[in-house]
Amino acid sequence: MRRAVRQTAVLGTVVFTAMLCLAEDLHVRISYTGKAATMPPAVVWLKPLQPVDPPAAEPHKPYTLLQKNRSFIPHLLVVPVGSNVEFPNEDPFYHNVFSLFDGKRFDLGLYEAGSTKTVTFSREGVSYIFCNIHPEMSAVVVALATPFFAIVDKQGAAEMHGVPAGDYELHVWAEGIPQTVLNGLPRRVHVAEGQSELGVVTIPVTPVRGGSHLNKFDQPYDHSSNSPY
Repeated sequence: MRRAVRQTAVLGTVVFTAMLCLAEDLHVRISYTGKAATMPPAVVWLKPLQPVDPPAAEPHKPYTLLQKNRSFIPHLLVVPVGSNVEFPNEDPFYHNVFSLFDGKRFDLGLYEAGSTKTVTFSREGVSYIFCNIHPEMSAVVVALATPFFAIVDKQGAAEMHGVPAGDYELHVWAEGIPQTVLNGLPRRVHVAEGQSELGVVTIPVTPVRGGSHLNKFDQPYDHSSNSPY
């Protein structure tokens, strides 16, 4: 039987519980003090506080944020800093992808079906992606400078592999959570020798999904039925 030690820290209204034990992988769980109808897209990552050996890089397909059926696929994409992300348009009409918020700022302009444009995410940050023609389209690209991250699943669980022992800063991003709340979540954690298991990060608010946004000109979208797109 594995022995576990529970450690709890309280900072304001945010409670972090860590369980350190010998385990095959490093697990983290996200929960909310309010009841969420569905678990929102979320990412957890560890920022090393001392030099560590990164895990062996695994080959991956080119990063792609596909435009199809007036949607971005996938909705959430996590990439290393410096990565190129392709934006192919597989709809039979025009799109105009842009991000003018925190993270990478860009505007790909109007481009037709069957064409692809590429963006380099050159610095760490969260980029909220929209289409200037179709207000229902949205996506998020999270660019990270650490290889130790995981996307949270629909049950609120995440799993990171190959994390060396040492001290880290744990970060969380979750869609629909105000940035002021996210800014209060990072905290120092210790990963014991071998691979360890982290417990639960409790976020003190209920996520809000599906908020409206303005177009790239900071104006409401034109919902006219006469649009050719």
